[in-house]
Amino acid sequence: MLPAPELDDRRFQEFVDDAKRYIQRRCPEWTDHNVSDPGVTLVEVFAFMAEQICYRLNRVPDRLYVKFLDLLGLRMLPPTPATVPVTFWLSTPARAPLVIRGGTKVATTRTESDESVVFTTQADLAVVPSRIVAVRRLTGRGVASENQTTAFELGESFPLFDDPPHVEDALLIGLAEPVPGCAVRLDFDGETEGVGVNPKHPPLAWEAWTGEDWAECTVTTDETGGFNRSGRIVVHLPAGHEASMIDEQRAGWLRVRVVEPLPGQPPYSASPVLHSLVAGTVGATTGAVHARIVEFEELGESEGVPGQRFQLAAAPVLGGSYQAELEVATDTGWQSWKQVDTFAGSGPDDPHFVLDGVAGQVEFGPAVRTEDRSLRQYGAVPPFGAQVRVRRYHCGGGVRGNVARNAVDTLKSSIPFVSGVVNLRPAQGGVDGETLAEAKARGPIMLRTRSRAVTAEDYEAIAREAAPEVARIHCLTAGEDDVAHGAVKVLVVPAAAQQDHRIPFADLVPAEATLHRIADRLDDVRLVGTRVLVEPPRYRGVTVVARLVARTRLDPEEIRLRALETLYAYLNPLTGGEQGTGWAFGRRVGHGEIFARLQGVRGVDVVEDVRVYGANPVTGERGAEVTRLSVGAGGLAFSFDHQVRVERS
Repeated sequence: MLPAPELDDRRFQEFVDDAKRYIQRRCPEWTDHNVSDPGVTLVEVFAFMAEQICYRLNRVPDRLYVKFLDLLGLRMLPPTPATVPVTFWLSTPARAPLVIRGGTKVATTRTESDESVVFTTQADLAVVPSRIVAVRRLTGRGVASENQTTAFELGESFPLFDDPPHVEDALLIGLAEPVPGCAVRLDFDGETEGVGVNPKHPPLAWEAWTGEDWAECTVTTDETGGFNRSGRIVVHLPAGHEASMIDEQRAGWLRVRVVEPLPGQPPYSASPVLHSLVAGTVGATTGAVHARIVEFEELGESEGVPGQRFQLAAAPVLGGSYQAELEVATDTGWQSWKQVDTFAGSGPDDPHFVLDGVAGQVEFGPAVRTEDRSLRQYGAVPPFGAQVRVRRYHCGGGVRGNVARNAVDTLKSSIPFVSGVVNLRPAQGGVDGETLAEAKARGPIMLRTRSRAVTAEDYEAIAREAAPEVARIHCLTAGEDDVAHGAVKVLVVPAAAQQDHRIPFADLVPAEATLHRIADRLDDVRLVGTRVLVEPPRYRGVTVVARLVARTRLDPEEIRLRALETLYAYLNPLTGGEQGTGWAFGRRVGHGEIFARLQGVRGVDVVEDVRVYGANPVTGERGAEVTRLSVGAGGLAFSFDHQVRVERS
């Protein structure tokens, strides 16, 4: 239910005080304003009546407007939760299978100023022990296959690749069982003289077999520097890792492949020689959501009448892929009921319910009187006296869940053999719930479109409903930017974690699944002949180089950090711009506004020099100095590597 605003919040005493001020201005002869004066008594009577009128006035017209939106079926969009993969580290390599149950809570560190952000794992996580049972070598640019299992088991040394190594040469490591989602530590011992590669950027790619293809693995630790020395390598395998047969050898295959080196980096000049290699599972990764999971909440007994409502204990309730599971008791057990958006397509026997996520209310189908004065039931009604419960629902969410990399580091409860937890990637997807003002603005659009996209605002509103987890959506019509006639382009900016207002560029690219979901929804409501493109905006990197003078007796380093924070906060696609709601689409970056922002930084005495450059956020290449940086009609400014120097006055 949408909250109703107050139009006039004045109270009795405020009316009395206003009346006495008018008396002093218009009738100065009246000097006795004490409560014993009969005239003041009349003032208080009218103040009491005016308060009652305002009480009624607060129900119209905005309240009627809100109620009209309720009749249209408009419900405020609940918040969406951030999701993040979290890695549980074991205290010692696994020797037996271990299961970390779904619903395990992990959190960020609590500080004096900030509460911890709690995440909950969504499924059971199996930690599988690992050991090497087969080793194969691919040489001759990956053409010739050699079985090195016998030599490996006997402890004999052999080169990992061809000599010298060629691109596509590879070493295949067969694990006894597949280890989906696990982190495997490889203890490498071998001769490494003369390999010639840069140990910080070795030309190697780690991959695991997923049943259909080789999937890329993440390497978080490489003490060997690309087999330049003995040490440990920690490889994180994908969740789809599967066992397969290679020349009658069944194993969960992992391979390390020689690739083209980075520009300016040397290739392998000689192959590393393997003496021994030991594998062990030291961790596992699973998805976690910024939400609290409530299970088996009893709502009460049904009264057996249409339109019943039950209040949940926690709100707001998350929607989307986190739909609530409701059950009604029957003679044969608990019957599951299906959550629907509306009862428009529900028959009298359909076990459907509607959930208002913001208010946290469960609603059953109403009975509507038709033109022939008969009652039609939309959706089934639980029998009288039947117990109603919610088996499972999620509550929480919001932008607070978009935490940075390595921020999740606390276990809320101890787990045997688990020593710690960490998120190796930032959390994404957390968006605050819709406000009343936003819902009121969306109401006329929903009434006009009726699930049909015609104008740019229609496309934006429907795309927002399809993917409430994204941060911003903007639609370009034909003739704007490079949009062809008969087409529209919907630009999607995902919610991303920020650290000191800095956002990794890779986090501003929306997930393919999100783009497909929006595209599928818009394809259903577009006009015939209209082509819809859904993609991320064209980001234009901005680098500001500035020289400032600090005020007397102030720390220049502290002023420098404030200036950098100001720049990253202002030139920000999510929270930048004049209103703090994100840099406006298509708005150019001017030299003068950057100068003004830096002059307003606390502690800055003089801004001596400001220079603005365009930058490629992918390659990092800086462009020429400009006074006005254009970003294009569908572009967004993005802070990239600002540089500030602060001198003492």
